[in-house]
Amino acid sequence: MTTPQEELLPGTRRALLHRIAVAQSEGRTPSLVAAVVRDGRTVWHGARSCVDGEVPDENVQYRIGSITKTFTAVLVLRLRDEGLLDLGDPLEKHLPGTGAGEATIAELLAHTGGLAAESPGPWWERTPGALRPHLSDVLGEQPLLHPVGRRHHYSNPGYTLLGSLVEKLRGEPWEDVLRREVLEPLGLNRTSGQPRAPHAGGWAVHPWADAMLPEPAEDLGLMAPAGQLWSTTADLARFAVFLLRGDDRVLSASSVREMRTPAAPAETADVVDGVAYGLGMQLINWDGRLLVGHSGSLPGFLATMLFSESDDIGAVVLTNCTSGPMPALIAGDLVRIVAEAEPRIPVPWRPLKEVDPAVLELAGQWYWGTHAFALRVAADGLVFLEPLSGRGRRSRFRANGDGTWTGLEGYYAGELLRAVRRPDGTVDHLDLGSFVFTRQPYEEGADVPGGVDPEGWRGIG
Repeated sequence: MTTPQEELLPGTRRALLHRIAVAQSEGRTPSLVAAVVRDGRTVWHGARSCVDGEVPDENVQYRIGSITKTFTAVLVLRLRDEGLLDLGDPLEKHLPGTGAGEATIAELLAHTGGLAAESPGPWWERTPGALRPHLSDVLGEQPLLHPVGRRHHYSNPGYTLLGSLVEKLRGEPWEDVLRREVLEPLGLNRTSGQPRAPHAGGWAVHPWADAMLPEPAEDLGLMAPAGQLWSTTADLARFAVFLLRGDDRVLSASSVREMRTPAAPAETADVVDGVAYGLGMQLINWDGRLLVGHSGSLPGFLATMLFSESDDIGAVVLTNCTSGPMPALIAGDLVRIVAEAEPRIPVPWRPLKEVDPAVLELAGQWYWGTHAFALRVAADGLVFLEPLSGRGRRSRFRANGDGTWTGLEGYYAGELLRAVRRPDGTVDHLDLGSFVFTRQPYEEGADVPGGVDPEGWRGIG
C-alpha cells in the first residue's frame, strides 16, 4: 500500500510534516502519527514523538475508539446485502427481548434509535467489560431517552446491539466475524481487538503541567463493537480507500456509498456546523469540502480517518493522549494541504462511443414553466439536467433501456424522466415526475397542463 514519498512534491511533504509537528507540540501529545492517501494509495506517512530516536512508523498500533463503529456497520451492511436482514427491520425481529427492539437496524446505524449515549453504571471506557456481562447491563432499565427515529443522538450502546446482532446471525463472536469478513480480505493484518506489539501506550497529559499519567486499557466486553479496536495508519489508510471505492469481496461500491449518505435527521446545531451522519460514518462540511469518515477516542487515545471523495484524498491521524490535539482538525488540514498544493488532474475528456439520435435530439435547452434548464448527454451514458442559472434542482439520470431515465440524486432521485412524443414522432415535451419541460417557455401547442393562454405573451400598455 505504501508508495514512495516522492509521489508528493517536496513542498507538500514539508507542509504536511509541519502541520503534524505543530499539532504534536501544541497539543502536547507523547506521539502523533499520520498518513495521506491519494488515488487509492498511501503517498505520505509522518510521525512525531517526545522520545528522541523513537518515532513510530505506520505499523505501530494505536487504539482507534469509535472508528470501530464503521467496521461494525460494514458487517451489518454485509448481512443486508446477503438478504439476512433489511435495514428497515425492527431490532426485535432478529434480536428479541432487548427493551430497545422497536428501533430499526438503520436507526441504530445512524444513531437515531433513541438510545442513551452511554451505558449506565461505572464509566464503561475505564472499567472492564466483565462488569457488563449482559445486554441488560449495557442498556439499563430505561434504554430509550428519545422517541425512536426522531433525532440523532449518538449512542455507544446502540452499536453494542448491532454487534450482538452480528453475533446472533453469524453464530460466532463479533471479532471473529470481523477478522474473517473484513480484516483478512482487505489485508488489515495490524488491526485487532487486543493490542499487538509494537503498540503505543495510552497517556493522560496534565492540563496545567508538562506531566503524564498512564491510562488503563480495558477490554470493553459487549461494548467492543462500539470502540474496541487497535489499528495503524497503514491499515486505516487501506480501510479509507475501501470506504471510498468498495471491494466486492467485502462490500460493493454502491453499499459503501450508501454508508456515506446522510441517514439521520440533523439537530439545529448540526445544520449550522455542517455535520451529518450516515450509516456508521460521519460527514463534515469542511470549508466547502465534504469530508467523510469517523473519529474515535478512548482514555489515552484519539483518532480520526477522513477522506474527500471529490479530491480522492484521505488522511488518518492517531495520537496516544486523552486530550490535547484535535485529530479531526489535523486530518482535515492534511486533506486540504494536498488538495490545494497538488489539485487533482482531471481525466481526459472523451466523446461518446456511439451517438443515439433519439437521445441527442433531447440535448439542449428546456423550460420548466419559465425556468431555463439544459439537458446534456455525457460520454458515460448518463444525461444531466441542470438549471442555466447555476442554482436550483439538478440531477444525473441513468437510462433504463426503454427510452426513460431514472434520477440519481437530489430532488429528482428515483424520479422518472421520459420524452413525450407527438403522433408524428417529434418530441412534444419532457415529463419529469409529472412536471412538463418544453422547448420554449409555456410553448404554444405543447401539452402543458392547464393550457397556454391563446393570446400569448404580452406587455402592459
